[in-house]
Amino acid sequence: MDFNSLNMKQFVKDAGSALSRVVQLTEEKLGTSEKTELDAHFESLAGRADVTKLWTEKMVSDCGAVLIPNPGNRVEDFLFEKIEKKKPSRLSNMEYLGIDMTEAGNAFGPGTTYGTALIKVGQYEQKLGTAEREFVNNAHVAFVQPLQKFLDGEMKTIVKERSLLESKRMDLAQSFYWKRLKEIYELPSPSSIVRRRLPNCCWKGSRLVILLI
Repeated sequence: MDFNSLNMKQFVKDAGSALSRVVQLTEEKLGTSEKTELDAHFESLAGRADVTKLWTEKMVSDCGAVLIPNPGNRVEDFLFEKIEKKKPSRLSNMEYLGIDMTEAGNAFGPGTTYGTALIKVGQYEQKLGTAEREFVNNAHVAFVQPLQKFLDGEMKTIVKERSLLESKRMDLAQSFYWKRLKEIYELPSPSSIVRRRLPNCCWKGSRLVILLI
C-alpha cells in the first residue's frame, strides 16, 4: 500500500472540504445561499459565550495594564507563565524610591535635618511599595489567574467545539445543495416528456378516428 498516495488523497480531500466550507460561508454572508438554521436555544447560548469571551479577555487585559503598567514586564511575565517558570521577583517603583531616599539620607548624614527626613520618608515609601507589590500579587492570583484559566480551559473548549459544529453545519448545507442540484439535473426535460407521451397520444388519436368512422 502506498502511504504517500493515501496521504496525498487525504490532503486533497481535506483541501476540497475546506474550500467548500469557505465557498458556503461566503455565499451565506452574501445571501446567495441558504443557511442551515441551528436550534434557537443553542444560538442564544452561543451568543452568551461570545459576550463572555469578549469581556473576560478585556478584563484580563485591562487588569494586567493596571497591575503591571510596564508593558515590558507584562510581556516578561506572560512568557514565564507560558513556559511554566516562576516569575522574577521585582521591586515596585515605590520601593526603589524608598531605597534611594534612605541611601541618600545616610549619605547626607542621619544627624542632619535633611538626611533624617529622607530616611524617614524613604522607610515609609518602602512600606507603601511592599504593600503595593503584595496587592498586585494577590489581585493577580485571586482575580486575573482564574479568568485566564477559564479562557485557556473551558472557553477554548467551547470555541473548538463550536468551530467543529460550524464545519459540520457547512458540510451538511453543502450536501443538501449538491443533493438538490442532482435532483434538478435528474428531472426529465419537457421535450423528453413530450417524446415519451407522443406515441401514446398518436395511438389514442388513431383509435378515436377508427371509432368515429
